[in-house]
Amino acid sequence: MWLAVAVQLGPYGVKPSTTFGPTVGFAVIMTALAMVLGLFRIDERASLALVLSRTMMVLAIGFPIAYLFFTFVPDGRAARAVLGYAGLYTLSGVILMRAAISAVLGVGIGARRVLIIGTGEEALAVEDALGLMGPRRSVVVGFYPTGSDEPPVINRPGKARVIPRSLQLPAIVEQFNVGEVVVAVREQRGGVLPMRDLLDCRISGVPVYDLSAFYERIRGEVPIDSLKASWLIYGDGFAQDPMRTFIKRSFDIAASLFLIVLNLPLMFLAALAIFIESGGPVLFTQERVGRGGRIFKCVKFRSMTTDAEKDGVARWATSNDSRVTRVGRVMRKMRIDELPQLFNVLRGEMSLVGPRPERPVFVAQLKDQIRFYDVRHSIKPGITGWAQVRYSYGSSIEDAQRKLQYDLYYVKNHSLALDIQVLVETIRVVLFGEGAQ
Repeated sequence: MWLAVAVQLGPYGVKPSTTFGPTVGFAVIMTALAMVLGLFRIDERASLALVLSRTMMVLAIGFPIAYLFFTFVPDGRAARAVLGYAGLYTLSGVILMRAAISAVLGVGIGARRVLIIGTGEEALAVEDALGLMGPRRSVVVGFYPTGSDEPPVINRPGKARVIPRSLQLPAIVEQFNVGEVVVAVREQRGGVLPMRDLLDCRISGVPVYDLSAFYERIRGEVPIDSLKASWLIYGDGFAQDPMRTFIKRSFDIAASLFLIVLNLPLMFLAALAIFIESGGPVLFTQERVGRGGRIFKCVKFRSMTTDAEKDGVARWATSNDSRVTRVGRVMRKMRIDELPQLFNVLRGEMSLVGPRPERPVFVAQLKDQIRFYDVRHSIKPGITGWAQVRYSYGSSIEDAQRKLQYDLYYVKNHSLALDIQVLVETIRVVLFGEGAQ
């Protein structure tokens, strides 16, 4: 915006400094929309086509908002006059900046140098996870073998080499300028790990992570396979203090009241469409498991036929489920069927953000088959959640386990800032119909 004012209006005596307020407002509006549409997600490889399409969507949505904003702020007239040019400069800037940053990262400048302890499948999985973070945000300098009997890693083309165990770990860290050590060994008892050397690394300022801490930091999830009860007991997080509870409840009440008022016309139209297509009932209630294992009635707009479970057998929804009505399919895609749950939030049975509540029959099944499944019931379930914005719809035991890993991360780290991030990402999920069944 500043460049547009300087280039287009500078010859007429208009200085960019006179439009400081509108310029900052334009930047804030466009950056906020870019966040909503997922342009700043560090865990997603974004192609140039995706970046361009989403940037153009940001501009298309942001132009009317910015135009209205300029109408009510001082010196907004000049900014309004060059809004189109500012959009072109924005699009060009996004392309050039991303190309420049990708080029810098592509040659390893500024990349974090990581040493992986272990040579098994877990070590390979860690390297693959680092590779998915984007163009060389991290560089694996090598694999350091342990004293276990695990099969050695297969040196795939282009992958880091195995460092001889005869070399001392502190010397390797110094020689390769290692900035981070990841212990990718599931079984750590019996003198498998060089504990003294790892302690020396930690004391010297080099972070040392186990698998649980690594995946929590990199992917925002806690892997069940490598999780130990001691990590849950002694680890940081899992805050349930009165202040956090008060803040979360206050935010839930204020936000749910605002969303109910905002969505009343949409809720009325949804109810009318359901009634016209298949008659009553419009609302659908179902037993779900809440905090502490307590059962409550979850309210939704009915999106399936009235005889969806006429045989009495509970089933997960599947892709292209024949039980879903035409109106229901649209509502599920746009998450409109979830809006009545705002009243569950007001009643204190749910929160805006939290693990999705499951039916009692599924909970009983999942508790028997998935370790630590009950941990997700230590807080209130939510209309949306960290698992919902990070993983697609789940309809199997394997999907439930993967979603639990994200739920554990949220239970451990939940805060008002994380709740706001989830709500922002939920807008992206709704706009692009991600994960709907």
